[in-house]
Amino acid sequence: MQAAELKKLYIDFFVSKGHLEIPGAPLIPENDPTVLFTTAGMHPLVPFLLGERHPAGTRLVNCQKCIRTGDIDSVGDSTHLTFFEMLGNWSLGDYWKRDAIVWSYEFLTSRQWLGFDPQRLHVTLFEGDDNVPPDEESADVWRELGIPDDRIYFLGRKDNWWGPAGRTGPCGPDTEMFVDTGAEPCGENCRPGCGCGKYFEIWNDVFMEYNKLDENRYESLKSKNIDTGMGVERTVAMLQGAGSIYEIPVFRDVFGVVRKLAGIGGSPDGGTLASMRVISDHVRTTVHVLGENLGVVPSNLGQGYVLRRLIRLAVRHGRKLGIEEPFIHEVGRRVIESESEDYPELRENREHVLSELRREEERFNKTLRDGLREFEKMLPDLLSSSGSVVPGETAFRLYDTYGFPIEFTRDLAAEHDLEVDMDGYRKAFDRHRELSRKGADKTFDGGLADHSEQVRKLHTATHLLHQALREVLGEHVEQRGSNITPERLRFDFSHPRKMTGEEKARVEQLVNEIIDRDLPICCEEMSLKEALDRGAIGLFKDKYGDRVKVYNVGDFSCEICGGPHVERTGELGHFRIRSEKSSSRGIRRIKAVLE
Repeated sequence: MQAAELKKLYIDFFVSKGHLEIPGAPLIPENDPTVLFTTAGMHPLVPFLLGERHPAGTRLVNCQKCIRTGDIDSVGDSTHLTFFEMLGNWSLGDYWKRDAIVWSYEFLTSRQWLGFDPQRLHVTLFEGDDNVPPDEESADVWRELGIPDDRIYFLGRKDNWWGPAGRTGPCGPDTEMFVDTGAEPCGENCRPGCGCGKYFEIWNDVFMEYNKLDENRYESLKSKNIDTGMGVERTVAMLQGAGSIYEIPVFRDVFGVVRKLAGIGGSPDGGTLASMRVISDHVRTTVHVLGENLGVVPSNLGQGYVLRRLIRLAVRHGRKLGIEEPFIHEVGRRVIESESEDYPELRENREHVLSELRREEERFNKTLRDGLREFEKMLPDLLSSSGSVVPGETAFRLYDTYGFPIEFTRDLAAEHDLEVDMDGYRKAFDRHRELSRKGADKTFDGGLADHSEQVRKLHTATHLLHQALREVLGEHVEQRGSNITPERLRFDFSHPRKMTGEEKARVEQLVNEIIDRDLPICCEEMSLKEALDRGAIGLFKDKYGDRVKVYNVGDFSCEICGGPHVERTGELGHFRIRSEKSSSRGIRRIKAVLE
């Protein structure tokens, strides 16, 4: 079974159970600074899991592109990816555990659908603790379906609990489904989730039945939700009997390009295979981010920093394979060819994607040359000092100042019979990371799940800003992303040049005039066609469902949006632009506040 067939089967199955298919959201979350990327299928649905009404109803299904950066250092093994597709179905206060589990079992084991052998199916459940009881309700359903107790495992929070999006909020236990691969157990305590590879996780049903009030207090939710997730790549690998997720077609195509560029024939050894996997995964991820063309390009901040890191890691592994010439864009070209049928934006933005990959690889090659020169300057002192050790602070300075990877420093040191003080390097790196984390915590606070008064005000102000820019600069202006914290708004938009002082003043004036008029902000639900016919502005026209919410700010602006908003413009206060600068080619960025 191929990925396209799996996705169609899954959607068809849940449509037959009364679900409505909704489009996947973009990889860059709209108005949500709590995360850099969309990390799960439920992420774009947080407001609706919190109780807001979804225009498509209470039973939803879709396929969502996701990026998780926490596993970057694990990519290269047989299971980890940074970019993946997630199939999901949701109940927003509709069906509950029995239906969710019964349908999961039916889809997994019925010959009409995936046809897994029920005897190979193992499940895990939440074992309970001092605050929440064990999930015996789910266990009883699994037993009724024929799963015996020796294939039902009760595990702790680390394995079978999904916490809230923030410190408080909706949360609950989950049940996870694993397929026994037939491999030998790793020991007496071998079980699903142990990580040895015998049990392959294939699906996860989350039961959001509690509201976390504080560290130790929970209350039952009045409206309970189901949130499920099935990884496309992992499931296809299991269905095809593949030894790893990198053996499925989307990666085989990319592997072929890397093999040719590196001149690899036959079966690669472990290190070579790991490098091929890193290149394939990281280039695929960057192609999809750049392919959305929302103003995110390689840089030293936020999403741009992640892009830069992924590209440079891929280049480094290319060097390990002996690829000296620029090559990332060639791998990217193959990813576009393989996946543009499902994601046409890759084809539409092909030249943008390839030019950014080429440009970033050229920058990194310059970084390597600069770092090499700096190392050579240090070399006489390093060789003359006692101990033949490159201090950790020195190695970190090469990384922090020049972007010179520690692996390259170690290789160069070894050529001169030197060692790098890796403990010292890690301590310097950890200090840097802690400072960065504190800075990020201050920046990425609030967001889509944050319906605080100030966030509502700033989000509403982006609508006024968007329309004011279109009136002052022209209708070519389109939103290319936004980021809101309780302190300020950030708004990216298409425009070919720097705004003049007069233009900025006029935009500010327009926004404040609308605020002073105290216009009502009204929400209507309608079909996407009707919204567009009315002239509603929509950032993600091909990502909306058939039913959408349209917010009108009096007679001034009309936008498709998911909220949150205030009720009248008079609540906003005084709008002021703090800065206007380039975000990337053809994209400008405004930061503004409400005073």
